[in-house]
Amino acid sequence: MAAAASSLAFTARRGDPELVAPAEATPRGLKRLSDIDDQDCFRFYRSVIFFYRAGGGRATSRDGEEDPARVIRDALAAALVHYYPLAGRLRELPCGKLVVDCTGEGGSFVEADADVALEEFGDTLCPPIPCTGELLCLPESNSAVVTNRPLLYVQVTRLKCGGFVFGSQICHNLVDAVGVTQFLQAVGELASGMAAPRVRPVWARDLLDARDPPRPTCHHPEYEPASDEANDKLRPGEKLVHGAFLFGRDDIAVLREQLPAFMKHRCSRFLLISAFTWRCRTAALGYGPGEEVRFMFVVNGRGRRGDRPLPDGFYGNALTFGVARTTAGELCSGPLSRAVELIAAALVRTAADGYTQSVADTVVLRGRPRFTTARTYVVTDLTKSALHEVDLGWGRPVFGGPATTTLATFHLPASGGGIVVPMGLPPRAMERFEAGVRAGLAAAAASRAVEPAVLSKI
Repeated sequence: MAAAASSLAFTARRGDPELVAPAEATPRGLKRLSDIDDQDCFRFYRSVIFFYRAGGGRATSRDGEEDPARVIRDALAAALVHYYPLAGRLRELPCGKLVVDCTGEGGSFVEADADVALEEFGDTLCPPIPCTGELLCLPESNSAVVTNRPLLYVQVTRLKCGGFVFGSQICHNLVDAVGVTQFLQAVGELASGMAAPRVRPVWARDLLDARDPPRPTCHHPEYEPASDEANDKLRPGEKLVHGAFLFGRDDIAVLREQLPAFMKHRCSRFLLISAFTWRCRTAALGYGPGEEVRFMFVVNGRGRRGDRPLPDGFYGNALTFGVARTTAGELCSGPLSRAVELIAAALVRTAADGYTQSVADTVVLRGRPRFTTARTYVVTDLTKSALHEVDLGWGRPVFGGPATTTLATFHLPASGGGIVVPMGLPPRAMERFEAGVRAGLAAAAASRAVEPAVLSKI
């Protein structure tokens, strides 16, 4: 991170939390979550954070008519009319199944002020965002109690420069990244004066339920335990240092030149950078040559062939996971193209007919297991997401995306066609990772007899 951001410290002056209920009466009753929604690994609050500059055609004085906290609070109430399950509460049935009790109680809303300017966060914002504990309602965690409490938490923090920060945390059992984006776009549209969201939200969770009886048709290694999990090199709760690595166009070009001719134009940026960072990360963590390592990535199940098609406006969890597996020795000693092939093959497997349905069947048969993170590099590609474009009435955000990273990471879009990869590793492993990335890019550039591309560490 930039030096200014890493040393930043401030305390937000928060008002008392209030419940924001739907602006109009909404339906009551219980709504079942799907068997994809209802996984124990989704029992936490997904956080996203947005930074907006002052202006954007609006006055942002606290006492002004267009105070962002007031505008967003009113827009949130209006959006919850359409997304009324988010204003309810989760209940757990005796069998462990989660259902939404549509009570209309609302989400938790906090307005705050901070004596800090947007510029003080540094030139380039990237997760982990500095001082997120002051900008979000809840502590960041990969697990949480999600029943009998609000499903949505929002904090709007006014900055001394006139800009503001919008921090949101939504229970992951209700939405995936696409669903979060759709909901926040609706809030922004209503904040801008529209009478209703452009996209009508659709529940339709029954389309992602297991069959009766469940009958998986695909193999799902994401729910299979890794070998010798207790002795993994990276454990939840371990102290990590964080860095963010920008792969610019030149970096991507020199890596692509390492591939055989038949792969160069067929290999996506996601495959290329994932393969490269998976190798560097595995080497940095020091796995033994014979130890199994995995790469796991999020797949959007919308539009999958052979599945019951999900309608436009579906905002529930339609995500599944693809997994590539090999030994650390094969991964690190083989060419970059071999890592690309492994991930590409996993991606092809997730495109099989009925794959999402098979996941739902597997989840039910195995008692809603948590996916495996031991010896696993977990990545979500957000480069094509509209999350970083959410306009709450003040224009596009300076930054919009995840607030933090833990054992998982993201591919985030960067200006000029680049991709930013935040990374959290133990201190020594981070040193080795950074050195490995720089050495790998330099070697790739040398093989082309060109000047080495310069990796930017944010």
